[in-house]
Amino acid sequence: MAQNKLERRTKIKMRIRKKISGTAETPRLSVFRSNKQISVQIIDDVNKKTIVAASSLVKEISENKANKTEIAKMVGKLIAKRATEAGVSVVVFDRNGYLYHGRVKALADAARESGLKF
Repeated sequence: MAQNKLERRTKIKMRIRKKISGTAETPRLSVFRSNKQISVQIIDDVNKKTIVAASSLVKEISENKANKTEIAKMVGKLIAKRATEAGVSVVVFDRNGYLYHGRVKALADAARESGLKF
């Protein structure tokens, strides 16, 4: 029963999403990681709205010449800053089927250090 990476991640993602849901009080922090970029959204699942988003494609981050882990840290700081401006301080972390290490962990740690609680 060999599965490719996408099928495996989709199964893990569905298993996680059964347990995690974002509300207006505690929205969901969802991470998307591609081979070159990383993006993150804070989502209210009840109202089906994206409250805040940040990506490595933002001009002040994409201009930096850094490795992918350092860029993920910058995105984590940026999402925390934007979230506090929007009035969000507590979130539920959704790793979206990715393993919690490397860029995903760096993003989460940087967001925690910048003031988000999860």
